[in-house]
Amino acid sequence: EQTILDFYSQAGRMTSAGVYAGRLKDLPQDLPGLVNALQGLILHEHIAPAYGVQIPDERRSEVHIRANEARLQCIFARHDEPLSVAREPGERTIGDCRHFTVLLVAILRQRGIPARARCGFGAYFDAGKFIDHWVGEYWSAADSRWVMVDAQIDEVQRNLFKTDFDLLDVPRDRFLVAGDAWAKCRAGRADPSKFGVMDMGGLWFIAGNVVRDVAALNNMEMLPWDVWGAMGQPGTELSPDQLAYFDRLAAMTHDADASFAELRRLYETDPGLTVPGTVFNAVRNQPEEV
Repeated sequence: EQTILDFYSQAGRMTSAGVYAGRLKDLPQDLPGLVNALQGLILHEHIAPAYGVQIPDERRSEVHIRANEARLQCIFARHDEPLSVAREPGERTIGDCRHFTVLLVAILRQRGIPARARCGFGAYFDAGKFIDHWVGEYWSAADSRWVMVDAQIDEVQRNLFKTDFDLLDVPRDRFLVAGDAWAKCRAGRADPSKFGVMDMGGLWFIAGNVVRDVAALNNMEMLPWDVWGAMGQPGTELSPDQLAYFDRLAAMTHDADASFAELRRLYETDPGLTVPGTVFNAVRNQPEEV
Protein backbone atom coordinates (compact mmCIF):
# COMPACT_ATOMS: atom_id res chain seq x y z
CA GLU A 1 0.00 0.00 0.00
CA GLN A 2 2.86 2.36 0.77
CA THR A 3 3.93 2.45 -2.88
CA ILE A 4 0.37 3.47 -3.83
CA LEU A 5 0.38 6.35 -1.34
CA ASP A 6 3.89 7.37 -2.46
CA PHE A 7 2.75 7.44 -6.10
CA TYR A 8 -0.17 9.74 -5.29
CA SER A 9 2.05 12.02 -3.19
CA GLN A 10 4.22 12.96 -6.18
CA ALA A 11 3.49 15.75 -8.64
CA GLY A 12 2.75 14.57 -12.17
CA ARG A 13 3.02 16.44 -15.47
CA MET A 14 -0.34 18.16 -14.99
CA THR A 15 -0.20 18.72 -11.23
CA SER A 16 3.34 20.10 -10.92
CA ALA A 17 3.37 23.74 -9.79
CA GLY A 18 6.79 24.19 -11.38
CA VAL A 19 8.33 27.59 -10.71
CA TYR A 20 5.29 28.56 -8.58
CA ALA A 21 5.69 25.73 -6.04
CA GLY A 22 6.89 28.13 -3.35
CA ARG A 23 3.78 30.28 -3.71
CA LEU A 24 1.45 27.42 -2.74
CA LYS A 25 2.66 27.91 0.86
CA ASP A 26 0.46 31.03 1.12
CA LEU A 27 -2.70 28.90 1.10
CA PRO A 28 -4.56 27.84 4.28
CA GLN A 29 -3.39 24.60 5.88
CA ASP A 30 -6.87 23.29 6.79
CA LEU A 31 -8.98 21.61 4.11
CA PRO A 32 -12.10 23.86 4.43
CA GLY A 33 -9.88 26.96 4.25
CA LEU A 34 -7.91 25.58 1.31
CA VAL A 35 -11.01 24.72 -0.72
CA ASN A 36 -12.50 28.13 0.07
CA ALA A 37 -9.30 29.80 -1.16
CA LEU A 38 -9.33 27.82 -4.43
CA GLN A 39 -12.90 28.99 -5.04
CA GLY A 40 -11.58 32.56 -4.93
CA LEU A 41 -9.11 31.81 -7.75
CA ILE A 42 -11.12 29.96 -10.42
CA LEU A 43 -14.42 30.83 -12.10
CA HIS A 44 -16.35 27.98 -13.74
CA GLU A 45 -16.86 28.80 -17.40
CA HIS A 46 -20.51 27.70 -17.52
CA ILE A 47 -21.57 29.07 -14.11
CA ALA A 48 -20.10 32.57 -14.57
CA PRO A 49 -23.56 34.19 -15.04
CA ALA A 50 -24.49 33.16 -11.47
CA TYR A 51 -21.69 35.51 -10.33
CA GLY A 52 -22.84 38.29 -12.64
CA VAL A 53 -19.88 37.73 -14.97
CA GLN A 54 -19.94 37.74 -18.76
CA ILE A 55 -16.69 36.07 -19.89
CA PRO A 56 -15.00 38.02 -22.69
CA ASP A 57 -14.27 35.91 -25.77
CA GLU A 58 -10.53 36.55 -25.55
CA ARG A 59 -10.43 34.85 -22.14
CA ARG A 60 -12.31 31.68 -23.09
CA SER A 61 -9.09 29.95 -24.09
CA GLU A 62 -8.09 29.77 -20.39
CA VAL A 63 -10.39 26.77 -19.93
CA HIS A 64 -8.13 24.81 -22.31
CA ILE A 65 -5.03 25.19 -20.10
CA ARG A 66 -4.00 21.68 -19.08
CA ALA A 67 -0.93 22.00 -16.86
CA ASN A 68 -1.06 23.46 -13.38
CA GLU A 69 2.09 25.54 -13.81
CA ALA A 70 0.49 27.35 -16.78
CA ARG A 71 -2.73 27.76 -14.75
CA LEU A 72 -0.81 29.42 -11.90
CA GLN A 73 1.01 31.64 -14.40
CA CYS A 74 -2.41 32.73 -15.68
CA ILE A 75 -3.63 33.49 -12.13
CA PHE A 76 -0.56 35.58 -11.25
CA ALA A 77 -0.52 37.38 -14.61
CA ARG A 78 -3.84 38.98 -13.70
CA HIS A 79 -3.07 39.59 -10.02
CA ASP A 80 0.20 38.97 -8.26
CA GLU A 81 -1.18 38.84 -4.70
CA PRO A 82 -0.78 35.69 -2.60
CA LEU A 83 -3.07 32.80 -3.56
CA SER A 84 -4.86 33.21 -0.22
CA VAL A 85 -6.32 36.49 -1.48
CA ALA A 86 -9.68 35.91 -3.18
CA ARG A 87 -9.97 37.51 -6.60
CA GLU A 88 -13.18 39.23 -7.69
CA PRO A 89 -15.26 36.74 -9.75
CA GLY A 90 -14.52 38.53 -13.03
CA GLU A 91 -10.79 38.51 -12.25
CA ARG A 92 -10.51 34.78 -11.56
CA THR A 93 -8.94 32.37 -14.02
CA ILE A 94 -11.55 30.67 -16.23
CA GLY A 95 -11.81 26.93 -15.67
CA ASP A 96 -14.15 24.08 -14.85
CA CYS A 97 -14.52 21.20 -12.40
CA ARG A 98 -11.31 19.55 -13.63
CA HIS A 99 -9.25 22.68 -12.93
CA PHE A 100 -10.50 23.04 -9.33
CA THR A 101 -9.70 19.35 -8.85
CA VAL A 102 -6.21 19.41 -10.34
CA LEU A 103 -5.20 22.47 -8.31
CA LEU A 104 -6.50 20.86 -5.11
CA VAL A 105 -4.63 17.63 -5.85
CA ALA A 106 -1.41 19.54 -6.61
CA ILE A 107 -1.49 21.44 -3.31
CA LEU A 108 -2.27 18.36 -1.20
CA ARG A 109 0.53 16.41 -2.87
CA GLN A 110 3.00 19.20 -2.22
CA ARG A 111 2.06 18.89 1.47
CA GLY A 112 2.81 15.17 1.40
CA ILE A 113 -0.86 14.19 1.45
CA PRO A 114 -1.66 11.48 -1.13
CA ALA A 115 -4.30 12.83 -3.52
CA ARG A 116 -5.68 12.05 -6.97
CA ALA A 117 -8.25 13.32 -9.44
CA ARG A 118 -11.30 11.25 -10.38
CA CYS A 119 -13.38 11.61 -13.52
CA GLY A 120 -17.03 10.59 -13.47
CA PHE A 121 -20.52 11.96 -12.97
CA GLY A 122 -22.22 14.16 -10.39
CA ALA A 123 -25.81 13.41 -9.39
CA TYR A 124 -26.28 16.83 -7.77
CA PHE A 125 -26.56 19.27 -10.69
CA ASP A 126 -29.70 18.32 -12.58
CA ALA A 127 -32.40 16.14 -11.00
CA GLY A 128 -32.48 12.64 -12.45
CA LYS A 129 -29.28 13.16 -14.44
CA PHE A 130 -25.62 12.34 -13.93
CA ILE A 131 -23.52 15.23 -15.24
CA ASP A 132 -19.94 14.92 -16.48
CA HIS A 133 -17.80 16.05 -13.53
CA TRP A 134 -14.44 15.75 -11.73
CA VAL A 135 -13.64 15.63 -8.02
CA GLY A 136 -10.52 15.02 -5.94
CA GLU A 137 -9.72 12.25 -3.49
CA TYR A 138 -7.21 12.46 -0.65
CA TRP A 139 -6.00 9.70 1.64
CA SER A 140 -7.21 10.17 5.20
CA ALA A 141 -4.67 8.39 7.41
CA ALA A 142 -7.02 8.82 10.37
CA ASP A 143 -9.86 6.96 8.62
CA SER A 144 -7.70 4.73 6.38
CA ARG A 145 -9.77 5.61 3.32
CA TRP A 146 -9.92 7.88 0.29
CA VAL A 147 -12.14 10.89 0.96
CA MET A 148 -13.83 12.58 -1.98
CA VAL A 149 -13.79 16.40 -2.16
CA ASP A 150 -15.68 18.67 -4.56
CA ALA A 151 -13.58 21.83 -4.55
CA GLN A 152 -15.80 23.61 -7.08
CA ILE A 153 -19.10 24.03 -5.22
CA ASP A 154 -19.02 27.24 -3.20
CA GLU A 155 -21.89 29.01 -1.43
CA VAL A 156 -23.30 30.43 -4.69
CA GLN A 157 -23.40 26.99 -6.31
CA ARG A 158 -24.61 25.25 -3.17
CA ASN A 159 -27.70 27.46 -3.37
CA LEU A 160 -27.93 27.08 -7.14
CA PHE A 161 -27.78 23.27 -7.12
CA LYS A 162 -29.35 22.79 -3.66
CA THR A 163 -26.57 20.45 -2.52
CA ASP A 164 -27.43 18.91 0.84
CA PHE A 165 -24.33 16.88 1.75
CA ASP A 166 -20.76 17.48 2.92
CA LEU A 167 -18.77 18.59 -0.13
CA LEU A 168 -15.55 17.77 1.73
CA ASP A 169 -16.65 14.13 2.02
CA VAL A 170 -18.83 13.47 -1.02
CA PRO A 171 -20.93 10.29 -0.72
CA ARG A 172 -20.10 7.77 -3.45
CA ASP A 173 -23.69 7.61 -4.65
CA ARG A 174 -23.65 11.37 -5.27
CA PHE A 175 -20.52 11.25 -7.37
CA LEU A 176 -19.99 8.09 -9.41
CA VAL A 177 -16.49 7.44 -10.70
CA ALA A 178 -16.78 6.69 -14.41
CA GLY A 179 -16.28 2.93 -14.02
CA ASP A 180 -19.07 2.69 -11.44
CA ALA A 181 -21.39 4.61 -13.79
CA TRP A 182 -20.45 2.16 -16.56
CA ALA A 183 -21.08 -0.90 -14.37
CA LYS A 184 -24.43 0.47 -13.21
CA CYS A 185 -25.61 1.05 -16.77
CA ARG A 186 -24.33 -2.31 -17.99
CA ALA A 187 -26.20 -4.06 -15.18
CA GLY A 188 -29.42 -2.28 -16.22
CA ARG A 189 -29.59 -0.31 -12.97
CA ALA A 190 -29.29 3.06 -14.72
CA ASP A 191 -30.09 4.60 -18.10
CA PRO A 192 -26.91 5.46 -20.06
CA SER A 193 -28.67 8.37 -21.77
CA LYS A 194 -28.88 10.12 -18.37
CA PHE A 195 -25.06 10.25 -18.17
CA GLY A 196 -23.26 13.02 -20.03
CA VAL A 197 -23.30 16.76 -20.50
CA MET A 198 -25.53 19.11 -22.50
CA ASP A 199 -27.03 17.06 -25.34
CA MET A 200 -24.33 14.37 -25.28
CA GLY A 201 -24.66 11.14 -23.35
CA GLY A 202 -24.79 7.38 -23.51
CA LEU A 203 -22.42 4.43 -23.13
CA TRP A 204 -19.89 5.90 -25.60
CA PHE A 205 -19.67 9.03 -23.40
CA ILE A 206 -19.25 7.02 -20.19
CA ALA A 207 -16.55 4.93 -21.90
CA GLY A 208 -14.62 8.13 -22.68
CA ASN A 209 -14.72 9.10 -19.01
CA VAL A 210 -13.51 5.63 -18.01
CA VAL A 211 -10.40 6.21 -20.15
CA ARG A 212 -9.94 9.71 -18.64
CA ASP A 213 -10.27 8.25 -15.13
CA VAL A 214 -7.68 5.55 -15.87
CA ALA A 215 -5.31 8.27 -17.13
CA ALA A 216 -5.98 10.38 -14.01
CA LEU A 217 -5.24 7.35 -11.81
CA ASN A 218 -1.90 7.29 -13.62
CA ASN A 219 -1.29 10.97 -12.81
CA MET A 220 -2.27 12.25 -16.28
CA GLU A 221 -5.31 14.45 -15.68
CA MET A 222 -6.53 15.53 -19.10
CA LEU A 223 -9.23 18.01 -20.13
CA PRO A 224 -12.81 16.63 -20.01
CA TRP A 225 -12.98 17.04 -23.81
CA ASP A 226 -9.57 15.60 -24.70
CA VAL A 227 -10.07 12.54 -26.90
CA TRP A 228 -7.58 9.76 -27.64
CA GLY A 229 -7.08 6.02 -27.90
CA ALA A 230 -9.90 3.69 -26.96
CA MET A 231 -12.58 6.38 -26.62
CA GLY A 232 -15.66 5.73 -28.76
CA GLN A 233 -16.90 8.17 -31.39
CA PRO A 234 -19.92 10.31 -30.39
CA GLY A 235 -23.18 8.41 -30.63
CA THR A 236 -21.63 5.16 -31.85
CA GLU A 237 -22.66 1.68 -30.72
CA LEU A 238 -19.82 -0.11 -28.97
CA SER A 239 -18.85 -3.57 -30.26
CA PRO A 240 -18.97 -6.66 -27.98
CA ASP A 241 -15.16 -6.50 -27.72
CA GLN A 242 -15.31 -2.86 -26.68
CA LEU A 243 -18.02 -3.59 -24.12
CA ALA A 244 -15.88 -6.35 -22.59
CA TYR A 245 -12.83 -4.05 -22.59
CA PHE A 246 -14.66 -1.31 -20.67
CA ASP A 247 -16.27 -3.85 -18.34
CA ARG A 248 -12.76 -4.86 -17.30
CA LEU A 249 -11.53 -1.28 -16.88
CA ALA A 250 -14.64 -0.38 -14.87
CA ALA A 251 -14.07 -3.29 -12.50
CA MET A 252 -10.45 -2.25 -11.99
CA THR A 253 -11.19 1.44 -11.33
CA HIS A 254 -13.93 0.53 -8.83
CA ASP A 255 -11.18 -0.45 -6.38
CA ALA A 256 -8.22 1.32 -7.91
CA ASP A 257 -5.88 0.42 -5.05
CA ALA A 258 -6.52 -3.32 -5.35
CA SER A 259 -5.85 -3.03 -9.11
CA PHE A 260 -3.05 -0.45 -8.80
CA ALA A 261 -0.21 -2.53 -10.30
CA GLU A 262 -2.43 -3.73 -13.15
CA LEU A 263 -3.75 -0.22 -13.87
CA ARG A 264 -0.18 1.08 -14.00
CA ARG A 265 0.92 -1.74 -16.30
CA LEU A 266 -2.07 -1.40 -18.61
CA TYR A 267 -1.70 2.36 -18.86
CA GLU A 268 1.96 2.01 -19.82
CA THR A 269 1.41 -0.77 -22.37
CA ASP A 270 -2.07 -0.27 -23.87
CA PRO A 271 -2.07 2.43 -26.61
CA GLY A 272 -5.84 2.75 -26.09
CA LEU A 273 -5.16 4.17 -22.62
CA THR A 274 -1.76 5.90 -22.76
CA VAL A 275 -2.09 9.65 -23.33
CA PRO A 276 -0.21 10.28 -26.62
CA GLY A 277 1.87 13.35 -27.48
CA THR A 278 -1.10 14.77 -29.39
CA VAL A 279 -4.77 14.48 -28.40
CA PHE A 280 -7.95 15.74 -30.08
CA ASN A 281 -9.60 18.71 -28.37
CA ALA A 282 -13.28 18.03 -29.09
CA VAL A 283 -14.40 21.55 -28.08
CA ARG A 284 -11.94 23.31 -30.37
CA ASN A 285 -12.30 20.50 -32.93
CA GLN A 286 -8.55 20.23 -33.49
CA PRO A 287 -5.55 18.10 -32.53
CA GLU A 288 -3.34 19.64 -29.84
CA GLU A 289 0.03 18.79 -28.38
CA VAL A 290 -0.16 17.79 -24.73
